[in-house]
This record gives sequence, C-alpha cells and structure tokens, in this order.
Amino acid sequence: MSSQSDAASLYYKPETIAMTIIPLENIHAEQLCDWKYEAPYRMYEWPSWERMQKDGIEFGDPVLRQQQYKAILDAQGQLIGFAQLFPIVGVTRIGLGLRPDLCSRGIGPALTSLITREALRLSPGNAVDLEVLTWNHRAVRAYKKAGFVIEDTYIRATPRGAAEFHCMLFQSPLPRS
Repeated sequence: MSSQSDAASLYYKPETIAMTIIPLENIHAEQLCDWKYEAPYRMYEWPSWERMQKDGIEFGDPVLRQQQYKAILDAQGQLIGFAQLFPIVGVTRIGLGLRPDLCSRGIGPALTSLITREALRLSPGNAVDLEVLTWNHRAVRAYKKAGFVIEDTYIRATPRGAAEFHCMLFQSPLPRS
C-alpha cells in the first residue's frame, strides 16, 4: 500500500512563479529568437534576431518593440515570457509566449493574467482579447483559467496558409457587493 505522500504526488500541482512585466529590450528580443519549441508548437518560433532586425519584423522594429512589446521576468530577472499589446479601436489584442521549458507547468494562466492586467492598466477603457489556433488546447485551457471566453471562431490567413482561430475575450469578474 502506498503512503499518502505517494498518492499526493500523482496529482498535478501547477507551479507558482513570481513575474514582473517590463519593456522588451534588445537582449530579451535576442533570447526570444533562440527559443525552440517541441512539435507541434514549432510554428511559434521566431526567425533569427539578425533577420528580424534586418527586415524590421515585429519586435525587430525598434519603434514597434517600444510601443507594443513587453518582457516577462522571473524573480531572478530571467526572461520567462513576452507579450504584445496590439491596439485596435476599443480593444487591446494581446499576444504572448512562454519560454519552452516552462510550458505545461501551470504557469500560463498567471502569465496571461499579468499581461491582461497590464493591458487594462495601459488602456482602461478597452476590452482585451486574443487569438489562438483552435488546435492549441493547452493555450485555450490557460486562457480560460485566466478569465477569457471564446467569442468567435473563424479561418484567416497565416504565413503557413489558412488556419482556424478562436477569438477569446476577457470577461472581467463581477464587482463584489
């Protein structure tokens, strides 16, 4: 017969981690370009930092990086994630990524909540939404735990061809009475 501690170890317990959000600097951008994900998530990898700078792609464009991108650091100041806060009229669309070795450890909902709070702080009158590929069940679960609901599902073009996406909208908690 196994002990209670053996039984308790069978249950999944999300890892908690202290996180800080700051502007995305060149050093963070370079690190992001080195992140390598397992299949089927390889499509989330960035081109080389040199190419991103040369072509002005996303955070390779210094103006866009300053206006829209954030780094997420742990308590030791190590890069653990990033966020993009993309402005649309009345909406802030967030994009985010977690360092590959931290995926599937229960950190996603806290990371998403931190980014959502930052989006609401910077644009308090805006709604907050995000897009996620429908097959990415891991991300959908994390976003639901962070207070997002599926608002719409559609097909749109991507660099790899048409793909099906959910648009998920943050549903702020009801005020306490």
